[in-house]
Amino acid sequence: MTSILLAIFFGLFVLFLYGPMLAIFTLSLQGPDGALTFPLRSFGFYWLGQVFQEQRVGSFVDSFQRSFGLGVVVVAVTLIVSVMASMAFRSQFKGSKALFYLTISSLVVPGVLISLGIGISFQVLGIQTNWFSSGLGAHLTWTVPFAFLIMLGVFNRFNPFYEEAAKDLGADDANTFKEVVFPLIFPSLIGIALLSFTLSYDEFIRTSLVSGQKNTLPLEIFGMTTNVTSPALYALGTLTTLFSVAMIGAGFGAYKFLSRQ
Repeated sequence: MTSILLAIFFGLFVLFLYGPMLAIFTLSLQGPDGALTFPLRSFGFYWLGQVFQEQRVGSFVDSFQRSFGLGVVVVAVTLIVSVMASMAFRSQFKGSKALFYLTISSLVVPGVLISLGIGISFQVLGIQTNWFSSGLGAHLTWTVPFAFLIMLGVFNRFNPFYEEAAKDLGADDANTFKEVVFPLIFPSLIGIALLSFTLSYDEFIRTSLVSGQKNTLPLEIFGMTTNVTSPALYALGTLTTLFSVAMIGAGFGAYKFLSRQ
């Protein structure tokens, strides 16, 4: 009896998680006469194609390209900074505790305040806010602390004897990192890359006040919710979900491929 109740509870939990997504997927598969609510009027892929067309108040394609490009840059910067910072924190140095808490505080401060602060700073400096400059800085205040914490945990379990053995065999610091450290932390880097891209791709609050005149995809969707009353929004949700699954598959495939090398 207990197992049956637990199975029912788990089924309801899964339905609660994925029920809204299933509703979005279903409503996106309609013909030209499709509506925003059930019941379905027809079946088709019309609105999936409309996502790639110019909308009345903007373009999903342009905003997606901006979010994708920004996400790629965020991943690259986050990986470099988090690895270098976590390796520096393997040994205590003066001011390390203060720097650690300062880094983590970015996760505690509300995102809208960080966005507002970055916007004011750019205004004082006389620099125009834009999605690829101030927007990049806003996203890094979100992704770098998470990646930094993950890498600290990775290096806390890292056996330093591997590095010592490599150096005993004549390897310098660069070769030690390339041949020993990097292969061991590579799976964690793939996870950090996927996490960083997801956080950047979905970020709304920290981008809201610093994106400039051109929106990222979350801002574009928010702006269209009050103007675009068509299943095109549902179709976009379906396509972005498939895109996210593809990114996960690509990350897993890259790990499997490189692990054979």
